[in-house]
Amino acid sequence: MDINFIARQVNLTDDLKEFTEKKLSKFDRFFPRGADAAVTFRRIRDDEKVEVTISAAGTLFRAEESSADFKTSLIRCVDIIEGQIRRNKTRLQKRMKTSFAAVEQLTAEDIEVPEEKDFDIRTKSFPLKPMTAEEAILQMNLLGHAFYAFEDADTAETCIVYKRHGNSYGLIVPEKKER
Repeated sequence: MDINFIARQVNLTDDLKEFTEKKLSKFDRFFPRGADAAVTFRRIRDDEKVEVTISAAGTLFRAEESSADFKTSLIRCVDIIEGQIRRNKTRLQKRMKTSFAAVEQLTAEDIEVPEEKDFDIRTKSFPLKPMTAEEAILQMNLLGHAFYAFEDADTAETCIVYKRHGNSYGLIVPEKKER
Protein backbone atom coordinates (compact mmCIF):
# COMPACT_ATOMS: atom_id res chain seq x y z
CA MET A 1 0.00 0.00 0.00
CA ASP A 2 1.30 3.43 -0.92
CA ILE A 3 1.04 5.76 2.06
CA ASN A 4 1.11 9.55 1.77
CA PHE A 5 1.91 11.23 5.10
CA ILE A 6 0.57 14.73 5.75
CA ALA A 7 1.57 16.65 8.90
CA ARG A 8 -0.25 19.78 10.08
CA GLN A 9 1.13 21.68 13.10
CA VAL A 10 3.30 18.65 13.98
CA ASN A 11 6.63 17.06 13.06
CA LEU A 12 6.39 13.37 12.18
CA THR A 13 8.96 11.03 13.66
CA ASP A 14 10.28 7.95 11.91
CA ASP A 15 8.85 5.89 14.77
CA LEU A 16 5.32 7.19 14.08
CA LYS A 17 5.71 6.58 10.34
CA GLU A 18 6.85 2.99 10.96
CA PHE A 19 3.95 2.43 13.38
CA THR A 20 1.51 3.77 10.79
CA GLU A 21 2.93 1.56 8.03
CA LYS A 22 2.69 -1.47 10.31
CA LYS A 23 -0.93 -0.76 11.25
CA LEU A 24 -2.03 -0.07 7.67
CA SER A 25 -0.26 -3.17 6.37
CA LYS A 26 -3.15 -5.25 7.76
CA PHE A 27 -5.26 -3.91 4.88
CA ASP A 28 -2.96 -5.53 2.30
CA ARG A 29 -5.02 -8.72 2.62
CA PHE A 30 -8.15 -6.82 1.58
CA PHE A 31 -6.49 -5.01 -1.31
CA PRO A 32 -4.12 -7.44 -3.05
CA ARG A 33 -3.69 -5.21 -6.10
CA GLY A 34 -2.66 -2.29 -3.98
CA ALA A 35 -4.32 0.79 -2.63
CA ASP A 36 -3.37 4.36 -1.83
CA ALA A 37 -3.65 5.76 1.68
CA ALA A 38 -3.46 9.36 2.85
CA VAL A 39 -2.78 9.76 6.57
CA THR A 40 -3.06 13.24 8.05
CA PHE A 41 -1.68 14.01 11.49
CA ARG A 42 -2.90 17.23 13.11
CA ARG A 43 -2.54 18.72 16.57
CA ILE A 44 -5.53 20.76 17.72
CA ARG A 45 -5.10 22.22 21.19
CA ASP A 46 -4.53 19.21 23.48
CA ASP A 47 -5.91 16.63 21.03
CA GLU A 48 -3.94 14.75 18.43
CA LYS A 49 -6.11 14.00 15.42
CA VAL A 50 -5.52 11.39 12.72
CA GLU A 51 -7.43 11.14 9.44
CA VAL A 52 -7.00 8.03 7.30
CA THR A 53 -8.36 7.82 3.75
CA ILE A 54 -7.82 4.66 1.72
CA SER A 55 -8.60 4.61 -1.99
CA ALA A 56 -8.89 1.18 -3.59
CA ALA A 57 -10.41 0.43 -6.97
CA GLY A 58 -12.46 3.62 -6.95
CA THR A 59 -13.85 3.11 -3.43
CA LEU A 60 -12.95 5.37 -0.53
CA PHE A 61 -12.72 4.30 3.09
CA ARG A 62 -12.27 7.13 5.59
CA ALA A 63 -11.95 7.50 9.34
CA GLU A 64 -11.07 10.41 11.60
CA GLU A 65 -10.31 10.19 15.32
CA SER A 66 -8.91 12.42 18.08
CA SER A 67 -7.29 11.38 21.34
CA ALA A 68 -4.42 12.27 23.65
CA ASP A 69 -1.82 10.71 21.33
CA PHE A 70 -1.43 9.89 17.65
CA LYS A 71 -1.00 6.15 18.13
CA THR A 72 -4.34 5.75 19.91
CA SER A 73 -6.07 7.85 17.25
CA LEU A 74 -4.50 5.78 14.48
CA ILE A 75 -5.54 2.48 16.09
CA ARG A 76 -9.13 3.73 16.35
CA CYS A 77 -9.09 4.80 12.68
CA VAL A 78 -7.82 1.39 11.58
CA ASP A 79 -10.59 -0.31 13.59
CA ILE A 80 -13.24 1.95 12.02
CA ILE A 81 -12.04 1.27 8.48
CA GLU A 82 -11.86 -2.47 9.14
CA GLY A 83 -15.47 -2.30 10.34
CA GLN A 84 -16.47 -0.42 7.17
CA ILE A 85 -14.85 -3.11 5.03
CA ARG A 86 -16.57 -5.91 6.96
CA ARG A 87 -19.99 -4.22 6.82
CA ASN A 88 -19.72 -3.66 3.09
CA LYS A 89 -18.04 -6.99 2.29
CA THR A 90 -20.88 -8.44 0.19
CA ARG A 91 -21.57 -5.24 -1.69
CA LEU A 92 -17.88 -4.71 -2.35
CA GLN A 93 -17.40 -8.27 -3.56
CA LYS A 94 -20.16 -7.87 -6.12
CA ARG A 95 -18.86 -4.51 -7.29
CA MET A 96 -15.14 -5.16 -7.41
CA LYS A 97 -14.57 -8.90 -7.67
CA THR A 98 -11.01 -8.64 -8.91
CA SER A 99 -9.85 -5.98 -6.46
CA PHE A 100 -11.36 -7.60 -3.41
CA ALA A 101 -10.46 -11.24 -4.02
CA ALA A 102 -8.77 -11.35 -0.63
CA VAL A 103 -12.01 -10.37 1.15
CA GLU A 104 -13.25 -13.89 0.46
CA GLN A 105 -10.53 -15.16 2.76
CA LEU A 106 -12.39 -13.77 5.77
CA THR A 107 -13.36 -16.63 8.04
CA ALA A 108 -16.17 -17.22 10.51
CA GLU A 109 -13.75 -16.56 13.36
CA ASP A 110 -13.67 -12.90 12.37
CA ILE A 111 -16.05 -10.59 14.16
CA GLU A 112 -19.57 -10.94 12.82
CA VAL A 113 -21.11 -7.64 11.78
CA PRO A 114 -24.75 -7.53 10.67
CA GLU A 115 -25.12 -6.94 6.96
CA GLU A 116 -27.06 -3.91 5.80
CA LYS A 117 -30.43 -4.56 4.22
CA ASP A 118 -31.62 -2.93 1.00
CA PHE A 119 -31.61 0.82 1.27
CA ASP A 120 -34.88 2.71 1.62
CA ILE A 121 -34.14 5.67 -0.64
CA ARG A 122 -36.41 8.70 -0.63
CA THR A 123 -36.25 10.70 -3.85
CA LYS A 124 -36.66 14.46 -3.82
CA SER A 125 -36.30 16.80 -6.77
CA PHE A 126 -35.84 20.54 -6.82
CA PRO A 127 -34.67 23.16 -9.31
CA LEU A 128 -30.95 23.98 -9.16
CA LYS A 129 -30.58 27.71 -8.93
CA PRO A 130 -27.39 29.44 -10.08
CA MET A 131 -25.67 30.99 -7.06
CA THR A 132 -22.30 31.43 -5.38
CA ALA A 133 -21.01 29.11 -2.65
CA GLU A 134 -21.64 31.82 -0.05
CA GLU A 135 -25.28 32.15 -1.12
CA ALA A 136 -25.64 28.34 -1.00
CA ILE A 137 -24.28 28.28 2.57
CA LEU A 138 -26.79 30.93 3.60
CA GLN A 139 -29.61 28.95 1.97
CA MET A 140 -28.42 25.73 3.66
CA ASN A 141 -28.39 27.43 7.06
CA LEU A 142 -31.86 28.88 6.49
CA LEU A 143 -33.17 25.38 5.73
CA GLY A 144 -31.31 23.86 8.67
CA HIS A 145 -29.68 21.18 6.51
CA ALA A 146 -26.17 19.72 6.74
CA PHE A 147 -25.57 20.05 2.99
CA TYR A 148 -26.99 21.89 -0.03
CA ALA A 149 -26.73 21.21 -3.78
CA PHE A 150 -26.63 24.16 -6.16
CA GLU A 151 -25.51 25.26 -9.62
CA ASP A 152 -22.35 27.35 -9.51
CA ALA A 153 -23.12 30.73 -11.07
CA ASP A 154 -19.65 31.00 -12.65
CA THR A 155 -19.07 27.48 -14.00
CA ALA A 156 -22.65 26.14 -14.33
CA GLU A 157 -21.45 22.93 -12.57
CA THR A 158 -23.50 21.17 -9.92
CA CYS A 159 -21.74 21.67 -6.57
CA ILE A 160 -22.45 20.82 -2.94
CA VAL A 161 -21.71 22.81 0.21
CA TYR A 162 -21.73 21.06 3.58
CA LYS A 163 -21.10 21.69 7.26
CA ARG A 164 -17.84 20.36 8.68
CA HIS A 165 -16.80 19.74 12.25
CA GLY A 166 -15.91 22.89 14.14
CA ASN A 167 -18.47 25.13 12.40
CA SER A 168 -16.57 25.34 9.14
CA TYR A 169 -17.88 24.58 5.66
CA GLY A 170 -16.81 22.43 2.74
CA LEU A 171 -17.41 22.67 -1.00
CA ILE A 172 -17.58 19.68 -3.32
CA VAL A 173 -16.84 20.50 -6.96
CA PRO A 174 -17.01 17.91 -9.79
CA GLU A 175 -13.71 16.91 -11.32
CA LYS A 176 -13.25 17.54 -15.02
CA LYS A 177 -12.81 14.29 -16.92
CA GLU A 178 -10.15 14.23 -19.60
CA ARG A 179 -11.17 12.56 -22.83
